[in-house]
Amino acid sequence: MSNLLAASTSPYLLQHADNPVHWQQWGEAATQEARERDVPILLSIGYSACHWCHVMAHESFEDAATAAIMNENFVCVKVDREERPDLDAVYMNATVAMTGQGGWPMTCFLTPDGAPFYCGTYYAKEPRGGMPSFTQLLEAVAGTWRDRRGDVDTAAASVVAELERGAKGVPGGGPAVDAVLLDKAVAALVTDEDTVHGGFGSAPKFPPGAAMEALIRHYERTGSESALEVVERTASAMARGGICDQLGGGFARYSVDAQWVVPHFEKMLYDNALLLRAYAHLARRTGSELALRVTEETAEFLLRDLRTEHGMFASALDADTEGVEGSTYVWTPGQLVEVLGAEDGAWATELFAVTDEGTFEEGASVLQLPVDPEDKQRFHRVRATLFQHRQTRPQPGRDDKVVTAWNGLAVTALAEAGVGLGRREWVDAAAECAGTLLEVHRVEGRLRRASLGGVVGPSDGVLEDYACLATALLSVYQATGEGRWLRDATQLLDHALARFEDSSEPGSWFDTADDAETLVTRPRDPVDGATPSGASSICDALLTAAALTEGEASQRYGSAGTNALNRISVLLDRAPRAAGHWLAVAEASVRGPVQVAIVTNGSGELLDIARRDAPGGAVVLAGEPDSAPLLAGRPLVDGVETAYVCRGFVCDRPVTTAVELRAMLAG
Repeated sequence: MSNLLAASTSPYLLQHADNPVHWQQWGEAATQEARERDVPILLSIGYSACHWCHVMAHESFEDAATAAIMNENFVCVKVDREERPDLDAVYMNATVAMTGQGGWPMTCFLTPDGAPFYCGTYYAKEPRGGMPSFTQLLEAVAGTWRDRRGDVDTAAASVVAELERGAKGVPGGGPAVDAVLLDKAVAALVTDEDTVHGGFGSAPKFPPGAAMEALIRHYERTGSESALEVVERTASAMARGGICDQLGGGFARYSVDAQWVVPHFEKMLYDNALLLRAYAHLARRTGSELALRVTEETAEFLLRDLRTEHGMFASALDADTEGVEGSTYVWTPGQLVEVLGAEDGAWATELFAVTDEGTFEEGASVLQLPVDPEDKQRFHRVRATLFQHRQTRPQPGRDDKVVTAWNGLAVTALAEAGVGLGRREWVDAAAECAGTLLEVHRVEGRLRRASLGGVVGPSDGVLEDYACLATALLSVYQATGEGRWLRDATQLLDHALARFEDSSEPGSWFDTADDAETLVTRPRDPVDGATPSGASSICDALLTAAALTEGEASQRYGSAGTNALNRISVLLDRAPRAAGHWLAVAEASVRGPVQVAIVTNGSGELLDIARRDAPGGAVVLAGEPDSAPLLAGRPLVDGVETAYVCRGFVCDRPVTTAVELRAMLAG
């Protein structure tokens, strides 16, 4: 046989299509071959922008001698973790259970039935740090399979039992989701802040986009200055550090140090979507010039560098350029002078904290911006010149795979930022992406996980895909007032309720549908990570839909969303850093939900005020009387634009002036 990846719709798998390893995609054919040959499955999981995935590929998977050992002793299967998050979740849990840590590339050895019996991550070509080389590992596992099958079966059974225990839902009986619980959760977050460098934790340090959004909402509800100060310190530190692309906009996946200086250079769609939302909300709430600039630059990055020819968004830019991490982005003082000339070069060297010693490798520096320059015109000119020159350098590869959930996050961020900051072009881009996602990724009423080049892939959508796209459609609905977006969103939610909710535990959700491929366990993980969990995302979508619909539908969505939020209260109580998006959803729920209905005759300023001043998580909709569920039974007062503000489905009196509306929204 030969390598079978050439027909894949995953750029990551296509990167391995020329390997001498006889890679296959995950599926029944691979498991059947493993049974017939009586050999284990070697499962390798990674993703396109992963630096160490590329390293292991160059060291081992492109090496003919290593490939020969793999082909002789195993059925070799490659999986893109972004295309198959269900497989990634199951085998990452196994890896963590066996080794205490996880990461990518992930290397797992399975029985033909898919039960893991040995797992790890990156293995070097040569022995290193007490770890065996990859070839030593291959030979040891193959020998154990041949000579000690009983030990393999025992290990596999033990791991599967552990996975089954871990796949149970979060136990109920936690505290009520109320102001007391949220105040406690936020207090814990504030205590965990790195007050010197901003953010949470130490190296490596990840951008906490969802937690920032939650803290802003908490400030809006309570007026807590300490919560807002955490956001402002974190937002400023990241915006001024090397994790932020000071020339091209957008953020890298994480910082390798606690000071945000040196990033791991891959730039992910989901990070930038979450941060765009948080910075836009901060700019809208505080008027921060820095937050506004970063919002504009992040949106520009998405639209310039990640937007595909079909109007959707690619998954990521790689960390590497021609096999070297970060080479596109770093500078020496001499390079700045060469591009800008002596005077501007010296000025830029100081401005961007570029030193002779360097902050990265071989004396190069990652650009930072410790302080804003006084000469704004010079800054924009120098920045534009450096960016134009950087574009002539070799560029990192782009993973053109379009992931439904991550595009949903981008649509939501662009739509909210667009209406909140008066940028209609962002709303138009959000609507275009949302429409194309429905056209391409919805097949016979069900979502697919991803597409490439406008061609949808074979993997079914998981919970986060339905949830994030539904939330996105509801955001576009509020931005445009077009009812089709609400209809499509509720169709997705109805499907999610039917296929993903655990009927035995109301409020608990599986990450795969009830008719999805049977794995060793059915994955469900309510914990928020680099992206919001599927469960917190569906809770968000359900509660938003409840506030935008009426009657039986509103009650059904509201009940399901409330059940999900109540079940997760134990996580908010004990580990709020693992529940950033849950906390944001809970803040909006406890405050209201806040509904703002603007009944209009085609003119007036109340809608702009509502979009600028309404708290995060509120729903804002405008239209003619009775043109939408939220506008039903709400007439114009004295023939002029009228605002109806409701909290917890209890409404204030209608108002027709800007002063009255601002006072209501501030209450």
